[in-house]
Amino acid sequence: MSVQQQQAMNQTVLVYEDDPGPPPGVVPVRHPVPQLETQPFPTAIAQPAPQPDSAGPGTEAFRYWVAADALSSASMTWGPLVPSGTQWVPSVGRVLTAHLDEGVDLNAFYDRRGLQFFHRTVAGVDVFSAQSPEVVRHELGHAVLDALRPQLWSVAAHEPDGMHEAFADISALLTALQMESLRVTVLAETQGDLELSSRVSRVAEQLGWAIRQIKPDRVEPDCLRNMSNNFFYRDPVQLPPLGPANTLSSGPHSFSRVFSGAFLKVVAGIFRQQPVQDQAALAKAGEIAGQLLVDAVVAAPVVSAYYAQVAGHMIAADQRRFGGAHGQSLRSAFIRHGILSLEAATSLTGPEVARRAAGIAEAAPGGSDDRGLTTVTVQGMAYGIKGPLTLDAPGEVRRFGIAGSDPAGGSLRPADPEQVATSFLEDLLRRGRVHVPEEHRSDTAVVDNNPSRLKTHEIARSESTEGLALLRRCFD
Repeated sequence: MSVQQQQAMNQTVLVYEDDPGPPPGVVPVRHPVPQLETQPFPTAIAQPAPQPDSAGPGTEAFRYWVAADALSSASMTWGPLVPSGTQWVPSVGRVLTAHLDEGVDLNAFYDRRGLQFFHRTVAGVDVFSAQSPEVVRHELGHAVLDALRPQLWSVAAHEPDGMHEAFADISALLTALQMESLRVTVLAETQGDLELSSRVSRVAEQLGWAIRQIKPDRVEPDCLRNMSNNFFYRDPVQLPPLGPANTLSSGPHSFSRVFSGAFLKVVAGIFRQQPVQDQAALAKAGEIAGQLLVDAVVAAPVVSAYYAQVAGHMIAADQRRFGGAHGQSLRSAFIRHGILSLEAATSLTGPEVARRAAGIAEAAPGGSDDRGLTTVTVQGMAYGIKGPLTLDAPGEVRRFGIAGSDPAGGSLRPADPEQVATSFLEDLLRRGRVHVPEEHRSDTAVVDNNPSRLKTHEIARSESTEGLALLRRCFD
């Protein structure tokens, strides 16, 4: 090893381990200089790297190293869990690039080209989304799930949309659980009950604080979202498109909490099963839960009742990898959140899983964006859009005949693909999330003219059919 390499290894940078929180914030710590060329998910930052130890909080150099450390740690968390050969979607290229300050907004997003972060001054405090490791790890989580299941990018359905947000929040959680200092802190904070609200269950405290100063009911009282929750599954087709943070809506960030809440309970349940419940056992519980989730999203068919299929495939993955050792923890968590009905959870027996094993084994990450999806055509004029409009609806065959819980008892009947896709489109329009170019509008077009509202979708000419199509721009 050269002298220069040895010096580089000995250098450290000042970073936040997790979210800086509302003012006055947390104290930064020292980490080794992060390595962004982490396989299979290499990352980069658009601006040049400053010198290590060049500056502290409130500076551009500090924000660079916080973001770099968060990117590196998240890549190292997911890398060992994904199938061999997994790589970023082709439009990203070999390296996922982060742009740390793209303008004024309280937001961040992944757009299949890179990660975009923003800033805004609120109550005299400069809030940079890239200065939160949790926000950075969340956005990288979107890119990882896109690499595993690119079909979720295109599909017009609430549950795959919510799964993207849940997976991204889980990305922040699992990366935090890789750090011994945070595991020790969380065990002390919760007295070993990981289901309780904690430093790692609360996502993006600082960003949540900033949004709360402007729109008090939009986010949780102490963070953006909290995985320590008891939101119970409802068919999102039947939910309102918007609502305050203490209610459940079909919006992806709101609806994601059903799955992420269950996932936190999965981690807690697996942790309770460990012979010694210490910080090392918590690390193991996070790794097991993360592995089962990756296995499930790769194998689960994209259908309208998608949460139930992912839950069922996590149980199947546990049967395959661990002989069903964590089945009780998985079933309990998904039943408590209504993602699986009682009859659905008990139907996933060892023989039933074994009967489906061949199809699960054939599942592989990646594939085309429209693999397994079905095209639905709706009359655009019903929404003030000129001409027919095509939507990619969930169209794969359910591997397990399971569904979410009906509060009245038994299982809910999943909505049909056309209803799911149409409801998804209408909710996007109600929330003002669709960009409709002037040439595609009628006089009665439903158009949101608020320039500050991020448009996650757009109406554009279809590349595969005649007429127009609903296309995704980003996950925010």
